[in-house]
Amino acid sequence: MPIRAVLWDIDDTIFDYATADRTGVLEHLRAEGLLDAGGPGAEAVVMGRWREVTEVHWARFEAKEVDFQGQRRGRVREFLGEGASDAEADAWFARYLRHYEAAWALFPDAVPALDGLTPGYRHGVLSNSSNRNQDRKLRVLGVRDRFEVLVCADDLGVSKPEAGAFHAACEALALEPGEVAYVGDRIDIDACGARDAGLTGIWLDRGGVSGELPAGVTGVRRITGLDQLPALLRGDTRFGAPSPIG
Repeated sequence: MPIRAVLWDIDDTIFDYATADRTGVLEHLRAEGLLDAGGPGAEAVVMGRWREVTEVHWARFEAKEVDFQGQRRGRVREFLGEGASDAEADAWFARYLRHYEAAWALFPDAVPALDGLTPGYRHGVLSNSSNRNQDRKLRVLGVRDRFEVLVCADDLGVSKPEAGAFHAACEALALEPGEVAYVGDRIDIDACGARDAGLTGIWLDRGGVSGELPAGVTGVRRITGLDQLPALLRGDTRFGAPSPIG
């Protein structure tokens, strides 16, 4: 069954979330007077703490324990160590967002990869974020029209790596899972989740140098940049064609 479409993750796959988040947090904290002159060491501590609380409250969102706004409020309260009201937490996060969004950028290989796969493949997005958030992000970045469908966890009631999330995105494209490849930066929830749901799972291991999958992981493909994606798909490597790509 030939691959007819590519489903994409967004954050840290086509959109450089990590850089935008780091820039946004540090600029915001400087503006708030919450980042002392401790230099790179202090910045590392602050970013470690911000990422820690983000992971905790994002996991709560994915588990449907809180809504999208609730995870934002939880991040603010835990990061500040204060019992901020909803309005205060919303205002603090909104000030952070101004700095974060000013740093939004696609990875340099994103648009060339989309160009290289068009018109041979259809495109869609499956994200564990909110539809409203990701739709706006793609529009600001100028690529929303590249994707036929945008499927997000907050609309589905399930999230990656659950098979139901991947199957819902395939249904939105009116394709069978075997006709779809999924590309994402997380080997667990993206590549392995897609594989287990019957799609071709492709792990984007940006900066990876080992050339290998982690021990015990099979049945997924690995690339270190989106520039490798057109050759991988057109080589039909899922069915045994030789390829230099891991």
